[in-house]
Amino acid sequence: MKLIYGIKDKPKFGQMIVFAIQQLLAIMAATLVVPVITNGATISDGVTNPTMDPAAALFGAGVGTLVYVLFTKASSPVFLGSSFAFLGSMAAAFAGATTVALGYLGLIIGAILAGLVYVVISILVKAVGVNWLNKLMPAVVIGPTVAIIGLSLAGNAIGDLQTGGVKVDGVPVAATLICVLVGIITLIVTTICSTFGKKMVKLIPFIIGILAGYAVGTVFTVIGNAAGVDALKVISYQPFADLVEGGFGLHTIIHLPDFTFLSAFGSFGELSGSYIGAIALAYIPVAFVVFAEHVADHKNISSIIEKDLLDDPGLSRTLLGDGVGSMAGAFFGGCPNTTYGESIACVAITGNASVATIITTAVLAIIVSFFAPFVALVNSIPSCVMGGVCIALYGFIAVSGLKMVQKVDLEQNRNLFVVSTILICGIGGLSLNFGAVTITSIATALILGIIVNQILGIKKSDK
Repeated sequence: MKLIYGIKDKPKFGQMIVFAIQQLLAIMAATLVVPVITNGATISDGVTNPTMDPAAALFGAGVGTLVYVLFTKASSPVFLGSSFAFLGSMAAAFAGATTVALGYLGLIIGAILAGLVYVVISILVKAVGVNWLNKLMPAVVIGPTVAIIGLSLAGNAIGDLQTGGVKVDGVPVAATLICVLVGIITLIVTTICSTFGKKMVKLIPFIIGILAGYAVGTVFTVIGNAAGVDALKVISYQPFADLVEGGFGLHTIIHLPDFTFLSAFGSFGELSGSYIGAIALAYIPVAFVVFAEHVADHKNISSIIEKDLLDDPGLSRTLLGDGVGSMAGAFFGGCPNTTYGESIACVAITGNASVATIITTAVLAIIVSFFAPFVALVNSIPSCVMGGVCIALYGFIAVSGLKMVQKVDLEQNRNLFVVSTILICGIGGLSLNFGAVTITSIATALILGIIVNQILGIKKSDK
């Protein structure tokens, strides 16, 4: 595709701030929700549930991204955010802990162990190169895998599209049709801006789309509050009310994140060999699964920017950046990081591959984690608005994979069966559980695709 800003380009400062806000909005919802989900995990032995701070996770994502940019020599326009793949691992860290503080320490230990897996693989890749990987994961394998990364998120996008922000007893009260209308307006405005907008408008379609959806949602909510009709209450302004709870003060402006390393401080004496072993079993296998998605994401962004990142800066560097960045992110926010498809889709849709924008986004994530009003604003954006945006984001991830498949000759049965296996297993949600270890449907589909491709690639003369 034709990029408006290449990897090394640096937009004007004012524009870059706007672009960074857009990237931040694209990745923020998912980054913030990982600690929220973990907080809801059931903890055994009467240990109090954790209270992980989403703002700390955002801070950790910013730090992890800067580490990634450093290791990749500012050559890869990807943002790292909280990884959903490690949700089970994070819950296991608390479930096996005798105190909450030890659980937080477990998060850090687990992230270090997972990051070391990346480090070891990167050393092997540095020694033997990446040709073996290109043979193992050609376009016929990677293309449909990238496609199912987007398609597997379709249910999340549609679920959000039908959900408002105001809840009573934990249940959204806004009518589904109203929420869908707000989300569709968000989507349409986003697509019109991206397709027909002039240069600046074309570069920030998500910001404009979110603002449009938020404005329409506000109109419905104001009418709903005035008429006492819950079905029209799309937006919850409770996050803003929480800021001034107890009176206006410094806490209204400044939020000090509860960093993981501070919560874990003083619990080293509680460590045991069995606990560390349990953490290792919970984190290390998942790291190998996420490695497969790391390769798929970098193949995807490579096709978008028309530069093979597995060769330059090299897979060894992207792995090091991802692994060490994940350790750094968990040290502050508790959540191991991973490359974000939403970030890649944002690059694809806007044509802005500037790494300077990614760096600015990372710095902005660190800054806003301390700025309470911005966090409140993001938390007030209703799910239906983000659902409208995510239809475009997740759809572009899927389409990027299908574009790779375009280069594959599907008249050959070998290729047809490989693509079919990956698509059906991935979309069908074939995940495998081995005790506490879960191989995600995406990883399972990729592994099966590789196996089928290798079997069908054996020539009769080789038998």
